[in-house]
Amino acid sequence: MLPVERRTAASLALIYMVRMLGLFIILPVFALFAADFENSTPFLMGLALGIYGLLQAMLQIPFGLLSDRIGRKRTITIGLALMALGSVVAAMSDTIYGVILGRALQGSGAIAAALMALAADLTRDEQRTKMMAMLGASIGFSFIVALLLGPLLIKVFSISMLFWFTGLTSVLAMILLHTTVPDPTGGGYRADTSANVASLGQLFSHPQLRRLNVSIFFLHLLITASFVAVPVLLLNGGLEKTDHWQAYLPAMLLSVFFMVPMIMMAERYSRMRLVLLICVVGMLLTQVLFAVLPGTLFALLLAVVLFFSFLNTLESLLPSLVSRIAPAGSRGGASGIYSSCQFLGAFVGGAGGGWLLGTAGFSGLFWGLAGVCVLWLVLLFPFEAPRKLASHRYKLSTEEQGRGPALMNDLLAQPGVEDVFLSPEEGVAYMKVDKQVFRPSDAS
Repeated sequence: MLPVERRTAASLALIYMVRMLGLFIILPVFALFAADFENSTPFLMGLALGIYGLLQAMLQIPFGLLSDRIGRKRTITIGLALMALGSVVAAMSDTIYGVILGRALQGSGAIAAALMALAADLTRDEQRTKMMAMLGASIGFSFIVALLLGPLLIKVFSISMLFWFTGLTSVLAMILLHTTVPDPTGGGYRADTSANVASLGQLFSHPQLRRLNVSIFFLHLLITASFVAVPVLLLNGGLEKTDHWQAYLPAMLLSVFFMVPMIMMAERYSRMRLVLLICVVGMLLTQVLFAVLPGTLFALLLAVVLFFSFLNTLESLLPSLVSRIAPAGSRGGASGIYSSCQFLGAFVGGAGGGWLLGTAGFSGLFWGLAGVCVLWLVLLFPFEAPRKLASHRYKLSTEEQGRGPALMNDLLAQPGVEDVFLSPEEGVAYMKVDKQVFRPSDAS
């Protein structure tokens, strides 16, 4: 990467991380303090945890399309301002309804697609995969930081102060956006990062992508629903409210010893389908353990370690699979649908988990989540691992732009070319290629 690309990547990754940190930071602690708000019930507590996901799911693609029209930075600024406003509303609320409204406003600034598009605008074609990988990694890192930072901050501050903290991080992200991120010289629609409304139906019906979308939906349903109950179980097991980081930090570290071999098995030894199925079975086992194990701290910590081991492995593998399977020129739309399913899962997990906890108690909640895992396993079982294909962006000459289907056939006839999407408005062709066979000079 050029120095300006490295600086841009670092700045955007930090903005992304700050944004997601603000959404995640109350996840490990809110269930412990939700009763302090007026009118609080288990269902409303879960709704407050997950409501941001509903707004994110609904607005992810519209915000991406808006950024094509009014510009990336302007759209991102609007989203961060909404997050700051929601944080203030939640921080000043004494009732659970005010917190729900604040969390909904936080989620309404769905800027992930706009950030991805801005990253693409500021990166050369050959460096774009690295940039997207850095942004994707920042989401996982923010989740880890939130699990540790939330319980640490709650030792000193209240839940309301955590919301004020989120508001401040939103302002910080806006400052970073306008002081460290260059203004794009191009911009506008890009098929590899923007959602093409015309192709969304095809992407929704794609069987392999659908199984991945279902997987990320169920995974985030399980994450959010589990955090409706797990913090309370740890408290009942003898771990003080302000010390829960002592459970999450070792669990995260120990999960690496499981995650790394699983990823190596999936990638290096081409056992992707097997690893995915093992992880779903592992999530099922974890929910059963939460339901039947005695409420001792050691038993709970064992279940938490297993939970994070399977969770982190899935979070690492699923996004890369979406990128590989998405048809040429459709990665932006496929990623948008995937992200929407992820956030919708968080909403259903929060609201549904809270309702189930209030109706059936802790055991009923985890047996219900075990049932979700069984359904997930059935739906994922027919999954077929994709071949390892790379994306290639080929710039069309003026003459080629007018050839249409004939050019597509010529490109598909080149050795190693598996799929082609022509984008005349950009003057490029997006291709999925086998790097072992394809030579870029052949397409010239």
